[in-house]
Amino acid sequence: MMNDHIIVLTTLPDETMARNLAQELIKSQVAACINIMPRMRSIYTWKGKIEEGGEHLLMIKTRAERYSAIEQAIRAQHPYELPEIIATPISHGLPEYLNWIDENSQ
Repeated sequence: MMNDHIIVLTTLPDETMARNLAQELIKSQVAACINIMPRMRSIYTWKGKIEEGGEHLLMIKTRAERYSAIEQAIRAQHPYELPEIIATPISHGLPEYLNWIDENSQ
């Protein structure tokens, strides 16, 4: 069961967009739980310029096999030309919690 689960990270420019995406992913059962981190500052290089802006980070917990559906949903709703979509495996976790992810990300 280990490595069958992932956390997908993405950022959105405002809380409303973050909540809307989170709601859609939960309703469609591609994710079990999504944490929305409060406004943070991101500093990055874009098209040769240093940029800075406020964003909300989403931590999306799901099964690895649901990654494609999550990526597709993020791309469909995301306002950025190049959205951050990063997935990392969950190497260890409380077995009951990982089972709960399975049950809620069908």
